[in-house]
Amino acid sequence: MTESLSIVTTLYRSAEFINAFYERATRAASALTADYEIVFVNDGSSDESLARAVVLYERDEHVRVVDLSRNFGHHKAMMTGLAHARGDLVFLIDVDLEDEPEWLSRFHETMTRTKADVVYGVQEARKGRLFERISGAIFYKTFNALVDHPIPENLVTARLMTRRYVENLVRHRDREFTIAALWVITGFSQVAMPVHKRTRSGPAAYTFGHRFAVFVNAVTSYSNKPLVYIFYLGCLIIAMSALYGGVLVWDATHGGVGVPGWASLIVSIWFLGGVMIFCLGLIGVYLAKVFTETKERPYTVIRAEYDRSKESRL
Repeated sequence: MTESLSIVTTLYRSAEFINAFYERATRAASALTADYEIVFVNDGSSDESLARAVVLYERDEHVRVVDLSRNFGHHKAMMTGLAHARGDLVFLIDVDLEDEPEWLSRFHETMTRTKADVVYGVQEARKGRLFERISGAIFYKTFNALVDHPIPENLVTARLMTRRYVENLVRHRDREFTIAALWVITGFSQVAMPVHKRTRSGPAAYTFGHRFAVFVNAVTSYSNKPLVYIFYLGCLIIAMSALYGGVLVWDATHGGVGVPGWASLIVSIWFLGGVMIFCLGLIGVYLAKVFTETKERPYTVIRAEYDRSKESRL
């Protein structure tokens, strides 16, 4: 391999994984090329992640560290790391070792054989307990039904990308985004690689509430179909109301109306009120997206960079 390589990962409460990840990533990278770098992006971690990454930087010239000013979120930190990567090939991977650094060689072999711009990992079987597997399946099915560019199911973070793909990926300046959707809409030739993702002990990184928030953010960031469905829902309610009104007129003219049904009236009021609140809330989410995007704020702020090439120019 003659191309240069960047391995990009993010840090958030990741101190326990950094050294093992560094050792395994170094072996995987050096087996392909001597011209490589490992870019750690510290996403405002409150533990010793930054300190341990800086120790590696001071010890190894292949290591760079980008320290964000606070926690901006996993996806934004990944995009920041990709924007700072310099390699001809860029390998994005999580630091917690659920994705294995050794996949790099397999991904590179597939990229060389297929001439693809991206080789990405897809779980052969979704990991986790029954609820996690079911909720994950529902997320993908529902999300893909609401967007124009569906994302592969059971996608993992690990992916090997060419320079031209990464340069176009980081051109997206969305303030609210889901990175998996950006991966897809950027285009180019992308090839899936089946992988077996490890399961680590401890609480899940994403709670149900977090997963639901990610789902809402993803759908409202990349699809206008919910707004279209609101229009159709309104048409359906109007049609049903007109039909029921015709039935009531028929009954009234033929003596079929007895004591007014208060229960049905209350149910109708609650139903229509719920529909109105839901529709207004959904429209409000889209307006909030517009409000955020028009501010054009940077999606991350960098506090410090540990980079020898920049230090040499000072």
